[in-house]
Amino acid sequence: MSFPLLERPLFQVGGHYVTAVGLIAFAALFAAGLIIARFLQSGLVQRVLSRFKLDTNFIAIVTTILSLSALVFFTVSAINAAGIPLYWTAPLPGVTLSLLQIFLLIVLLIGVFWLSSRTKRLLVNRFLTRSGLDRALQHAIAQIVGYVVLIVGIVVVLDNAGIHLGALTVFAGAVGVGVGFGLRHIVSDFLCGLVILAERPITIGDRIEVPGTDGKPIAGQVQHIRARSTVIRTNDDIVMIVPNTHFIRCPVTNWHYGSPRVRFRLPVGVAYGSDLNKVRDALIAAAREHSATLSDPEPNAYLEKFGDSTVDFELIVWSQEMSSKPRRYKSDLNFLIYKHLTAAGIEIPNPQRDLHIRSGTLKVESVTKSEPTSRSEAKL
Repeated sequence: MSFPLLERPLFQVGGHYVTAVGLIAFAALFAAGLIIARFLQSGLVQRVLSRFKLDTNFIAIVTTILSLSALVFFTVSAINAAGIPLYWTAPLPGVTLSLLQIFLLIVLLIGVFWLSSRTKRLLVNRFLTRSGLDRALQHAIAQIVGYVVLIVGIVVVLDNAGIHLGALTVFAGAVGVGVGFGLRHIVSDFLCGLVILAERPITIGDRIEVPGTDGKPIAGQVQHIRARSTVIRTNDDIVMIVPNTHFIRCPVTNWHYGSPRVRFRLPVGVAYGSDLNKVRDALIAAAREHSATLSDPEPNAYLEKFGDSTVDFELIVWSQEMSSKPRRYKSDLNFLIYKHLTAAGIEIPNPQRDLHIRSGTLKVESVTKSEPTSRSEAKL
């Protein structure tokens, strides 16, 4: 069955006539490509891929590339169906590669990224765990080996596809200056990431403080050290993404470097007339009662000075809580200090001031519930 009206040429593109049937086929295949591309990025496909224990970022890359590939495939098929020949094996204008070779190149590059991710996972979970090396050093070695596999794999794939890196030197020299200004921060972050992995000034699990862009310090625990940035989780359960150059250019406080022990200083003021020996014993007892206080070095209390309203002590304790919950530990200690001082009958006074009036008249007004207000004057 033929439909002359639908098969009549409507317009011409590149010397090829397009009919109504061709337009209908083009619209149908292009719509199918959109539907399949959207399905490949759905949560169902991501859950299926996650069963193979793939990295989340790698799954996102794979689904995106597959979605774009499906869209390109159906678009090319739609163009052919419209009556405009676009061959899969013919080289594209200005490019020595055909569409089929480009798709194969994309598949191979996906395989290289997967191999790099899998290599890091195998090194960390199987081989390096039995080596006896430090956990942070194992992670650093796995990251560096993963980068080497990625770079070598990309070079091999491009070379086999006929894209020789030597031929790109002229192009790289032409655009290197312009691109260098735009990518200098990314390259700097990447190189600093390699320095961090090699020198290990910070490692996964360390509690650190680094100056932020607004001047306020960023404090938290290191979760991941990536190629360009480091992930820090604060005590408020907020994830901060800090560029790696920040750890090289700025001073970094690492509370976990070398030794997890941290010394805490807690000031305490007591009233004049208190038994100072009892105060010292009560403070040390409060520190020892907490389970997170280290017995070596032992906690101690020092009489700092005689203040305006209080006798000032300072409790010195050592703990490892700086790597997890320092604020909670200090709060618990303050509760224990108050409990032990109260039990010993030691007062923590309010600020006091003595007022001296040299001359003049001071009006004193007293108010009681049962008697009317009485006024009196005292001459000084």
